[in-house]
Amino acid sequence: MEIKLKQIDKYIIKKFLSTYFMAIVLIIAIAVVFDFSEKVDNFIDHNAPVKLVITQYYFNFIPYFANLFSPLFTFIAVIFFTSKMAYNSEIIAILSGGVSYRRMMFPYFVSALIIAVLSFFLMGYIIPPANLKRLEFEDKYVKPRMSNYEERVHIESSPNVYVYINHFDVRSNQASDMVIENIVGGKLLSRTSVEIANYLPDSNRWQLRNYKTQTLNPLGETITAGSSIDSAINIEPKDFVQFDNYFESLNNNELSRFIKEQKDRGVGNIEEFVLEKYKRYANPFSAFILTLIGVSISSRKVRGGTGLHMGIGLLLSFSYILFVQVSNSFATKGNMAPLLAVWIPNIAYTIIGIYLYIKAPK
Repeated sequence: MEIKLKQIDKYIIKKFLSTYFMAIVLIIAIAVVFDFSEKVDNFIDHNAPVKLVITQYYFNFIPYFANLFSPLFTFIAVIFFTSKMAYNSEIIAILSGGVSYRRMMFPYFVSALIIAVLSFFLMGYIIPPANLKRLEFEDKYVKPRMSNYEERVHIESSPNVYVYINHFDVRSNQASDMVIENIVGGKLLSRTSVEIANYLPDSNRWQLRNYKTQTLNPLGETITAGSSIDSAINIEPKDFVQFDNYFESLNNNELSRFIKEQKDRGVGNIEEFVLEKYKRYANPFSAFILTLIGVSISSRKVRGGTGLHMGIGLLLSFSYILFVQVSNSFATKGNMAPLLAVWIPNIAYTIIGIYLYIKAPK
């Protein structure tokens, strides 16, 4: 059955999207003012060119924060203009004119679809390259990102060769307690224990210090040891050193490829990247969920009008955002599966939305 946009649909879509984008513009303006006041001393101390502050930093700062606040202001937009419609008896007039409550939801979900699609492409393809430029600017003119070195890394450096590193110091390119194992068909052929390994960027080799190699063969075990030897291990510091929020600079394709590469090499501690991948697909659905909840609680005319609706709406929206943050923390710092962590809040609040929709006056 084909559903054509009627005049009332266009009216609601226009109200929804104009309120949403106006709210986003206002919050971005406030965010830019506060961010500039916080970082202006850094800009001055590091002699940041005004042109780069505007074009490289704030032009790339805006889409990031616009998408960050998108769920909250989707909800606020729905609550604000729907409660005004209810207070002016427009909702009653629409329903009395033969439009069902279910049909009235159609333009709301068309608007939510526009916001969800926009959010998906922002998160997956537009914001990552913008973040890369923004973070490069911050590295140079604000403060360097803290290096997030990996500890207890196990990497398959090449076929049948596995490297374990207990700790890597970014400043000195030095690994401690390195173990190199050659395993073929499940059998250990050799094992090299290294106390200190220094990466030599000029030759792309590693200098192994205080090493001991155990070689297993049918005749027995052979042990060799020495104070220093160079080795062409097929790994580089970039393979296990990541900067804070590194995933923010990867688009969807790059993020999926990075996760696959790390899994193939046996690198652990990539939950944050897997979580980010699932978030980029789950978060846009919040536009539909919060729209459903917002319409359901603000379409009735009550004492207190818009203020009461806004209060209830903000309480629900902040509880949703808190739920999302707590759930994500369980995925990165606990044992919850990332896929489950990103979808639990959506599932829970979809149930709340359906309940409120059923209870809404028709």
